[in-house]
Amino acid sequence: MHEADAVIVMQDGHVTHFGPADVLLRELPRGVAIRDWGRDALICAGFIDCHVHYAQTPMIAAYGARLLDWLDTYTFPTELKFADRAFAAAAARAFLKECLRNGITTSCVYCTVHPHSVDILFEEAEKLGLRLAAGKVLLDRNAPEALCDTPQSGYDQSKALIAKWHGRGRLLYAITPRFAGSSSPEQLAAAGALWAEHRDCLMQTHIAETPEEVDWVKQLFPERQHYLDVYDHHGLCAERAVFGHGIWLQEPELQRLHATGAAIAHCPTSNFFLGSGALDLSRVVKAERPVRLGLGTDIGAGTSFSILDTLGEAYKAAQLNRFSLSAFHAFYLATRGSARALYLDDRIGSIAPGMEADLAVLDMRSTPLIDFRMNYARGLGEQLFIQMTLGDDRAVRATYVAGRLAYERIDDRSGLNLSASS
Repeated sequence: MHEADAVIVMQDGHVTHFGPADVLLRELPRGVAIRDWGRDALICAGFIDCHVHYAQTPMIAAYGARLLDWLDTYTFPTELKFADRAFAAAAARAFLKECLRNGITTSCVYCTVHPHSVDILFEEAEKLGLRLAAGKVLLDRNAPEALCDTPQSGYDQSKALIAKWHGRGRLLYAITPRFAGSSSPEQLAAAGALWAEHRDCLMQTHIAETPEEVDWVKQLFPERQHYLDVYDHHGLCAERAVFGHGIWLQEPELQRLHATGAAIAHCPTSNFFLGSGALDLSRVVKAERPVRLGLGTDIGAGTSFSILDTLGEAYKAAQLNRFSLSAFHAFYLATRGSARALYLDDRIGSIAPGMEADLAVLDMRSTPLIDFRMNYARGLGEQLFIQMTLGDDRAVRATYVAGRLAYERIDDRSGLNLSASS
C-alpha cells in the first residue's frame, strides 16, 4: 500500500493512525507536533537486517580471500580483539551508528564467543531503544583456541545471557552456533537442547555459502543426508531459525525449510565480495513451497550497511539466475519480508496502527544524478528501482526508533552529522 500524501501518527512507541493527510490532519487534536518531510520524501517501515556480524565492523573491506581462508586470515584475528571490553564497546557504538545512518531499525546480529560482547551490544542498543536480536557465537573446533568454548560452557553462557536479555524491552536472544564446520556434534546437540528449552528465542547460523564449505561439512558429517540435515538432526531447523546464505542448497533442503518454517537470509554483497555465488531467488520463493526469505548486509564480508545498495546487489544476483526482482518485491524483502523471516511481522516491518513506530525517511532526490533521473521516472515502481540501483546512505534523511527521531541527516558545510541520537 502507498499513500501519496499521508500522515503517520505515533504515540508511546507505536503507530496509532496512518492514512491520507486530508483526512487525518482534520482529526488530530490541537497542539500535536507535526513534522512535514516534504514532497520528495518517502516514509517507509524501518529496514531490517537479518544477518550481520557487528564484530566484523573493524575489518570490513578486507582484501583477497574466499570464505574459509577469509575466516582464518581476517575474521578470527579480529574477533580475538573482542576479549578487550573497550574494543568491543567501540565496535558496538560504531556498528549501531551505521545502522541508524542507513535506516536500519532491527538487526539479527552475531557477536563473538565472549559473553561480554553480547552484553555490550545489548547495552548500547537498549540506550537507543532499538529492537535487536543477538547471540554469543558458539564454536568449539577449527578456530583459534582462544576463540573456542566447549559444548557445556557455550550452553551455560548462552543460557545465562538468555535469562538476562531475552524479552527485555525490545531485545531478543538468538542462539548462535557459527556454522557446522566450527561446532562439534556435541555442541550442535547442546545448542539444540538449549533452543528446545527456549523456543521463543531465535536461532541463527550459516549454511551452504560456498561449494567448498558444503564439501567440507559433508566430510565432517558423512552420516547426514545433506548440509541442512546436520542442523535438523540436532534440533536446529524450525520456526525462528535463520540460515545465512543458502546459495548451494538442494531441492530437498529447500523443501524442508518450507515445511519447518525456517528462513534464509540473503546476503548478496557478501556473496559477490567473497566470490561465493549468486542466490537463485526463483528457487527460494517457488510458489508451491516458498521459503521465508529475508535480507542481510553480512558485514564485514558484506561491503555496505546501505540496504538500498544491498537491494541493488540482490537484483543483480537474481538477474544472473534469469529472475527479475521487482522494486516492490525488493522493498518487501527489506521490511515486511525480513520481519516475517524473524517472526516479528506482527510488530515491525509495516506501517499500520498498532505496529512499532520504526520508520525510515528516504530522500528520493539524494544525489544530483538521482535528482536528474527521477525527472523521467514512470510511476512508483520505477522511482523505487532508481533508489535501490543508485541510492546509498545519503538517501536516508531520518530514522525513527519506537517513535523517536534517532537519526537525522543534516546537510551543511561541515558534512553529514548525527542528530537526535544518544
